[in-house]
Amino acid sequence: MMTREVTIKNSVGLHARPATFFVHRANCYKSSIWVEKDDRSVNAKSLLGVLSLAIVNGMTITLVADGADEKEALDDLEELVETGFNE
Repeated sequence: MMTREVTIKNSVGLHARPATFFVHRANCYKSSIWVEKDDRSVNAKSLLGVLSLAIVNGMTITLVADGADEKEALDDLEELVETGFNE
């Protein structure tokens, strides 16, 4: 299991469009992936789960991955967040 903290940099956070990109990317991996914010943890492969966290610009979240491709999954998701979801 690996964890990684990332800070949301795009101006509107994880609203519907970037959350869709995030979930789609997470679903490309076999590993189980979660997003943690405060005391909540949701499946990163669930759009409703990710949206329910109400993640906004400047927030730091923790990504957790467990499985055969966990490092690749976290590297890819971190890159997506760092690039501001191409917005």
